[in-house]
Amino acid sequence: MSDAFTVLWTHDTCRALRQAGRVGERPPVAYSGVHQSLPTWSGARAGDEVYALHVNRCEVFVVSRMRVIDMERHGCCGTAPATWQDPSFPGHDDWSMLGAGGCGATAVHVDATPVRFDTQIPGDLLPTLTWRNGRGKTRSLKYVVDGRLERSVSLQGFYRLTTESADALAELVTSAS
Repeated sequence: MSDAFTVLWTHDTCRALRQAGRVGERPPVAYSGVHQSLPTWSGARAGDEVYALHVNRCEVFVVSRMRVIDMERHGCCGTAPATWQDPSFPGHDDWSMLGAGGCGATAVHVDATPVRFDTQIPGDLLPTLTWRNGRGKTRSLKYVVDGRLERSVSLQGFYRLTTESADALAELVTSAS
């Protein structure tokens, strides 16, 4: 059985996607790292879904739903860097804003929905979203006030959704497309 996760894409990442003209395109790759600025996609396996989220003016949006294909470096990634000055994944330069230069970045090949910034998670759904850790303990979002997310700190990282929350986000993405 596959799992579902969320990852928060920052304002800088989303701005770079817009400026590069990537809205409406499907990312073939995302990146996992070893630092909070580029969270490790720990626990994710082939077949799992990852919802890239973005918070803008206290509203939460699903930017893309990505199904993990693998977490290996392939020929499409380009030549591995010989020095620290070389690009990490020259074959994916078009999508480098997703974290190619991050601390310890590794490529995660994905089958994704097109990047978009208009799939808002309804305010009444926000307080019902829950995540679970490896021990089965669940948590919900903090700082939800009147259907708005006042602080995004509880979304920062890479977190496993509960089955009910994964189903709710899947329905939202499917109905938006």
